[in-house]
Amino acid sequence: MSQNTIYLIGSGIAGCEGLSARALEAIASAEVLVGRRRHLDRFPEFAGQKMELGELPPLLAFLQSTDKPVAVLATGDPNFFGTGRFLLRNLPKERLEIFANVTSMQYAFARIKEPWDDAIFLSVQGRGMGPSLDKIVAAEKACVLTDEINTPAAIARELISRGAEGYEAWVCEDLGMPTEKFTRTTIKGLLTLQHSELNILILIRIYEPNLTQYPLIGVDDEEFASIKKLFTRQEVRAVTLAKLKLQNDLVVWDIGAGSGSISIEASNLLPNGKLFAVEKNSHYVQLLKQNLDKFCARNVKLVEAYAPDGLDDLPDPDRVFIGGAGGNLEEIIEQVDRRLKMDGIIVINAVTLDTLTKSIEALEYHGYQVEVACINVSRTRPLTEFKMFEAHDPVYVISAWKTESH
Repeated sequence: MSQNTIYLIGSGIAGCEGLSARALEAIASAEVLVGRRRHLDRFPEFAGQKMELGELPPLLAFLQSTDKPVAVLATGDPNFFGTGRFLLRNLPKERLEIFANVTSMQYAFARIKEPWDDAIFLSVQGRGMGPSLDKIVAAEKACVLTDEINTPAAIARELISRGAEGYEAWVCEDLGMPTEKFTRTTIKGLLTLQHSELNILILIRIYEPNLTQYPLIGVDDEEFASIKKLFTRQEVRAVTLAKLKLQNDLVVWDIGAGSGSISIEASNLLPNGKLFAVEKNSHYVQLLKQNLDKFCARNVKLVEAYAPDGLDDLPDPDRVFIGGAGGNLEEIIEQVDRRLKMDGIIVINAVTLDTLTKSIEALEYHGYQVEVACINVSRTRPLTEFKMFEAHDPVYVISAWKTESH
């Protein structure tokens, strides 16, 4: 059987008048025209066979079996969250000729008069929104293709649960149709907004503190709300974060999060990561919430639990920091050992020799290789006539990783 040419044609927003002369020639030369009903209706003069597009596997089976030239109509640019990816993955590239067009997302930004070169583009159509939400909270501007399950309201509920409400929201409905509509609202406004199922959601961050006043790492101790200065100090924080060897999209548990200083600076370094601050002490929880709001740590989720309780419902971690164990150190390490991903790292901060000894013994019992750094910090006293140093209690930073035999 001869290998027929398959024309994959982006129909754009404007319909037939938005197609190039070459694309119209390709449609005229085809014997079979495939597309959604609204696309096929734009070509009433087409003399060949019309096939309404449904699921992609049956389309692929037809394309693999026919020797007729086929034109497949798609919305916008077929290579942008469209049919192109599926066909390119399953058919020889030399059989395809692709005609790009204006994407619905590009058109939506033009209609609301907003630049789009600094936006991220996501689709939750049939995919679920978990990974997309992580990217949204790390972005200044996002454009999302929704579906009947992952609706703007569902996305809004997830953003609210993460404390990420500071967006202007645009729901762009029925683009290119007579019922086309653009609604500007807030994240909370999305919860009750009535709209067409065919829509695009655009989110533009409009309010939140200007984080440029804070460094990504090395926030001054005084910036954190805390009880009696009980938090990981700046110098120790820097070493702790270095020992965690953070990478962009890791899952991090911060157990005994206290004021949240480790979670907050880790969040700055992991814009696409998932961080879970585990804390139950009611005094710390209130301060932790204040700090998460102040520093807009949108990808940090507060888990109010006494570890190891509350860990079962969390995703498996790549990194674990234990800042406080509440007397449950051995149980926490045992639970972490069961869940830690391959090549994972555990870091524990200890201020007493008892905690240091228990940590090393428990980690080595579970087969970890252990390294300890003793951090002694002395700072000059402020507002004194002579420059004298004031020493802080030493902190033992314990790093652990699994050996190959574990």
